[in-house]
Amino acid sequence: MLNTIETGTPGGTPLLIVHGLFGSGRNWGVIAKRLSDKYFLVTPDMRNHGDSPQTQTHSYLDLAADLAEVIDAYGGRADVVGHSMGGKAAMALALTRPEMVGRLIVADIAPVSYGHSQMQFIDAMRKVDLTRVTRRSEAVEQLAQWVDDKTLQSFFTQSLDVPGQRWKYNLDTLAAEMPKILSFPEIEGAFDGPTLFLSGGQSEYVRPEHRAQIRAFFPKARFAKIPGAGHWLHAEKPREFEASVRGFLDMTA
Repeated sequence: MLNTIETGTPGGTPLLIVHGLFGSGRNWGVIAKRLSDKYFLVTPDMRNHGDSPQTQTHSYLDLAADLAEVIDAYGGRADVVGHSMGGKAAMALALTRPEMVGRLIVADIAPVSYGHSQMQFIDAMRKVDLTRVTRRSEAVEQLAQWVDDKTLQSFFTQSLDVPGQRWKYNLDTLAAEMPKILSFPEIEGAFDGPTLFLSGGQSEYVRPEHRAQIRAFFPKARFAKIPGAGHWLHAEKPREFEASVRGFLDMTA
């Protein structure tokens, strides 16, 4: 089973938060702690990330099955928040195992294929000479040669095992499966539970032309934007993200 982090007091329907590509469950620690006043949070490391198993596959049906196993271990039903890759995994779960999902929040992603790639970041991480790294700052210094964004430098190196001189990513599988990560599987059916598509106001990941496909899968979908936020809306505007999640969960209680 996936490695999970629990926050709050067990009881009631858990709130599962699913991270995106190159993330981990611990990236959501601050938001999970804030939400734990009212909810019991479970934040897993997805396969090929963090302390979860490394595998040779990384399809969304695989990821959905992993999440179903986690939810089954926590009573068989959960409310689910998923960002980016985690949002696609959450959507695949809701469409294939709708009985396991109470309410769904999809953060800045749509059930469509995207044309961009994340291979440049895998290439950059592969170039870091981990034998010369004794502290995280030294990895950041090397990574800066190929990744200009300081936020991304810090984000990636959160998943660096410095003593073990290794990334906590299965870079080989993520590279091989990148076409699947950028796409969305062909799935029949729909999820008719309460669903929120929460986007960054400055992001273009969820476009007006995606709404027909979204509503075909999620007929009760609602849409909201966080002004001034990009794709990493939970990191850029954490309090606004938290407020949006609370508001939706309160409204659909």
